Amino acid sequence: MTVNAALRDYLNSRRTVTAPFLGEPGPGRDALHEMLTIASRVPDHGKLAPWRFVVFEGEAREKAGQMLANLVAAREPDAGEDRLEAERTRFLPAPLTVGVISTAAPHPKIPEFEQLLAAGNACLNLCHAANALGFAAHWVTRWFAYDEEAAAILGAQPGERFVGFVHIGTPQTRLEERDRPDVEAKTTYWAHPKSA
Repeated sequence: MTVNAALRDYLNSRRTVTAPFLGEPGPGRDALHEMLTIASRVPDHGKLAPWRFVVFEGEAREKAGQMLANLVAAREPDAGEDRLEAERTRFLPAPLTVGVISTAAPHPKIPEFEQLLAAGNACLNLCHAANALGFAAHWVTRWFAYDEEAAAILGAQPGERFVGFVHIGTPQTRLEERDRPDVEAKTTYWAHPKSA
């Protein structure tokens, strides 16, 4: 294979645009379909496709946020208005959010952990797909990814779990570079231990 300089340069400069800075326009149905198709092109041992997508768009974003606020209010009667408003706006202002669910399940040959990683890879590929189509994305989890009742409200079935929510839209701010990990400090080269 030859060097794909454009892809290399993109991967060396990829940035997250956080949800508060994602606005209209968002992707239409055709663009979203293409993004989800790209998101699904991930390593997938056994071809299980152990993930699925839940799309929050339009009024559904506000309704989902209101249901989260209702859940918090029922559990925490002393929750202040600021906290409840934070829940109401969880899926705003980004024009679209895709919840990625892991459907990992016991399998005789493929560990559930590998299936979970495949779903996580779908999240990352979805971020790349959004960028490729001229949008920006922000992959988050938040408390409701780990809370069974909240996850069920948002579309998870028994035995499933959200591995992320990918907010997608058009950047409303200028991107700035941030510090990145020291690759040398994060890398070791394995050597066979010498026998005693």
